[in-house]
Amino acid sequence: MSAIRKIALGSAQFGMPYGITNHAGQVPAPEAHALLNQARHWGVDTVDTAIAYGNSESVLGAHGMQDWQVVSKLPAFPDDCDDVGTWAWEQVMCSMARLKVNELHAILLHRPAQLLEERGIDLLHALRMIRHGGLARKIGISVYSPDELLDLMAIYPFDIVQIPCSILDRRLEESGWAERLSKAGVEIHTRSAFLQGLLLSPQAQQRLPQFENVWHTWKAWLAHTGLTALQACARYALNQPATSKVVLGFDSVRQFLDVAEVDASPLPDLPHWPTLDPHLVNPAQWKLA
Repeated sequence: MSAIRKIALGSAQFGMPYGITNHAGQVPAPEAHALLNQARHWGVDTVDTAIAYGNSESVLGAHGMQDWQVVSKLPAFPDDCDDVGTWAWEQVMCSMARLKVNELHAILLHRPAQLLEERGIDLLHALRMIRHGGLARKIGISVYSPDELLDLMAIYPFDIVQIPCSILDRRLEESGWAERLSKAGVEIHTRSAFLQGLLLSPQAQQRLPQFENVWHTWKAWLAHTGLTALQACARYALNQPATSKVVLGFDSVRQFLDVAEVDASPLPDLPHWPTLDPHLVNPAQWKLA
């Protein structure tokens, strides 16, 4: 597989404003359709979406997903849900109707921690029934950290794990989970290669001045290697041997082409980061200036 074909087109910005560097808002539908056409031309065959991504699924369905592998995600089930199985089945059926597909490549849990709660067994049974019933070929989980995997993978050997991985956040590789999942035949989908664009934008980095030591190291390393931030981030993510797909979102065709045209050879060396702060690699915990 060529490196570019490892890309799964992220579609969060098709359905809502997304990312710290996004100043234009939601990607207009015509640009989203042009992006999908361009990505398919380059051999990209997977799109990543979620029920929680605004009207992303409807935008994708209007384009036509017949030639795509579609990965979507279930939100957390409500506290007042009486029947988790029926709720999950109906959620996936509605998702497929919006996408206008007869089957999903995979359905993931957006909040897999619910599997560890009192009704977790009901949720797991619902996922298995969704796969057994032919609504999705694979089932999996979307997590924020490798630390979550020990308990979750002990519950069930999921088909897919989606997890952050970037040149800044190398926990997946360094923890040994990349090798462990790969050997178990688990499909690894990584996300946050650009950390919502933060790693590409000095202006955005200024909004997180508490990590100035990280930005100093990053700029110095880029100057030393002669790489752009985009080249370095893309090359690191696309060259992880255990990774099946790298979920990348774009606001325009030009942004996609900038990545598609990157020399995808392995990086000559890697920056030596200060101690990684989990608040930096989890956008939900950012305290922006």
